[in-house]
Amino acid sequence: MAVIEERKNAKGQKSYRVKVRMKGYPVQTATFQRKTDAKIWAQNTESAIREGRYFGYATGKRKLMADLIDRYIDEILPLKPKSIVDQKRQLTYWKNRIGHLTIQEVTPSVVTSVRNDLSKGIIKGGAKRSNGTVNRYLAVLSHAFTIAMKEWEWVNDNPCMKVSKLKEARGRDRYLSKAEKSRLLESCRHSDSEYLYFIVVLALSTGARKNEILSLKWEDVHFDRGVIELKETKNGEKRILPLQGNVFKLIFELFKHRNIFSEYLFPSPHTNLKPVCIRNSFEAAIKKAGIENFRFHDLRHTSASYMAMDGATIPDIASVLGHKTLQMVQRYAHLSEAHTKKVVASMNEKMFDGEDLLDTSDLF
Repeated sequence: MAVIEERKNAKGQKSYRVKVRMKGYPVQTATFQRKTDAKIWAQNTESAIREGRYFGYATGKRKLMADLIDRYIDEILPLKPKSIVDQKRQLTYWKNRIGHLTIQEVTPSVVTSVRNDLSKGIIKGGAKRSNGTVNRYLAVLSHAFTIAMKEWEWVNDNPCMKVSKLKEARGRDRYLSKAEKSRLLESCRHSDSEYLYFIVVLALSTGARKNEILSLKWEDVHFDRGVIELKETKNGEKRILPLQGNVFKLIFELFKHRNIFSEYLFPSPHTNLKPVCIRNSFEAAIKKAGIENFRFHDLRHTSASYMAMDGATIPDIASVLGHKTLQMVQRYAHLSEAHTKKVVASMNEKMFDGEDLLDTSDLF
């Protein structure tokens, strides 16, 4: 049962103190400037106690956002080793901005305000954060609230769920023309890096990511099956890279001349314990080939684009690239036009086999 008491201070200003008494629970109190807010709080508190959700109110009033963020960093981030550096930086930002607030004080409007500041902020190099980057900041805070709600029982809801994400720019679809591809391969063949040519060919032929390729070990290569097995991928799942045609022969030649003191396909010239770094050599090859506005990751786009133009379906491309959803590969849909025409043409041929559709004598 809730009781609301009206109070006045020395200046004659009114306030309303609420007491909620329910059997088996300690008395809960709160003070408000408006009676309407007091009634709403009383109703919500009674409902939460009856439904077993009251822990959020009690804990949220005591715990600070700094407590929530620190626990998330200590307990959850170690479970995400590939994201730990970026997400720790993002969470530290949130802690500096709202760590002094209690969990209950972090409302959607508070999160929205910080989101807007993030989008306006200037980062290293003088540029603004992209909408995609701002959304990553929101995502990690949202996950922290979700864990606090589902596993720690610190909160009843997630304020981030009521905050809109910013619209992100369409993903890059820069890919090499046939002439650019030939120039790049020729440039890589004569690079100072002994492995650059092999790495670029492997990227073009499989659509694998840079880190996936550089971290490859000889134990991942199965010449008997003609495949490379990726154990460490961005989405955490294993993926198979087929080695076809000349690429198979090229990697086999690399195997015959491998560094027997290193387990990596592409070891660093300075130590056998780490993969080679190709950033400078790749940039030099791009420049020598006269190619502009091109990054290593665009080799992955090139591979996907050529698959689409050769008739691969969107699900086919997603499977090769290792995407769990089709959203990321929809950008290549327009390149599958020729394949789509073939599919519809085949369907029409079977559907209307033997039918003379041009006989319109009965229609006019």
